[in-house]
Amino acid sequence: MVTFLVLFIIFMIIVLILVFGRRIEVIRRGSEILRIRRLSPIRSIIIGILGFILLVFIPSSIKVVPVGRALVIFNIITKKYYVSREGINFILPIINQTTMYDLRRQEYTMSASPVEAKRKGVVDALWTPTKEGLEVGLDLTCWYRISPEMVWMIHKNIGPDYEEKVIRPAIRGLVRITISKYGIMEVYSGKREEIQKEITNRLRELLKPDGIIIEGVILRNVRFTEDFAKAIEEKQVAQQEAEKMKYLLEKEQMEAQRKKIEAEGKAKAIEIVGRQLKMNPAYIQYLYVDKLSDDVQVIIADQSTILDLKSFLKR
Repeated sequence: MVTFLVLFIIFMIIVLILVFGRRIEVIRRGSEILRIRRLSPIRSIIIGILGFILLVFIPSSIKVVPVGRALVIFNIITKKYYVSREGINFILPIINQTTMYDLRRQEYTMSASPVEAKRKGVVDALWTPTKEGLEVGLDLTCWYRISPEMVWMIHKNIGPDYEEKVIRPAIRGLVRITISKYGIMEVYSGKREEIQKEITNRLRELLKPDGIIIEGVILRNVRFTEDFAKAIEEKQVAQQEAEKMKYLLEKEQMEAQRKKIEAEGKAKAIEIVGRQLKMNPAYIQYLYVDKLSDDVQVIIADQSTILDLKSFLKR
């Protein structure tokens, strides 16, 4: 508003000089008398200077703040900070220094992928020790935004590079502290969600006084060292082999049990047949005949005996 008033005053001075600051000169051309209004050289110089100031200062004094942004203004004379929001703003040049800040949700990613990481072209995975002392590599994303009420304080105390000065060190420190309380397999799968919540809450408490609002943290990927990954692979192979041997052993045991039951059944059958033979010796003839084909009608028991199967079976 102050800038607008200053520019308006300069404009009005020029208008007043042009309207009231002219002098009248009388020129005779034969019998004709001409009256011409002209500016004095000093007034012309003043108008020129003021006009130059307007041409130079007007473009530099207009600041357009996009949606979701905030313009922090520092007055070098009063040494005070001001914040302008979305829209057109008039800023008095030279004595006011301005810096634009993004108030929308932002993300800070630390990843082993140079394309995804915040530091483009750099492998930026976070390696940290677990409870067992084993190293794990984490791909992590932190979502945050700047408090509109405290954006001027961030500019004053931290500066525009607040990500590298505050957010990154806070993430690295708190992730190391948190992961050191968990086992490596808990980080990999069992308690990942619990770890994310703990890191989020810790970051929120730590960065809130600085005007940085943490909205969430997500562990995108967990990596192991080559030696540990190889050990896990060997363990999995060993477990598969053990499961296979267990299956084969159980199969053999079941087969042995089946044969035992089968043998016991046969022995029982033989015992029953033996008892029947003692009680009825002719029973063996029945068993013999029972094994013959259905097409056989008679059988010669010896040289002088012919048995009629039909009459024998009817007994």
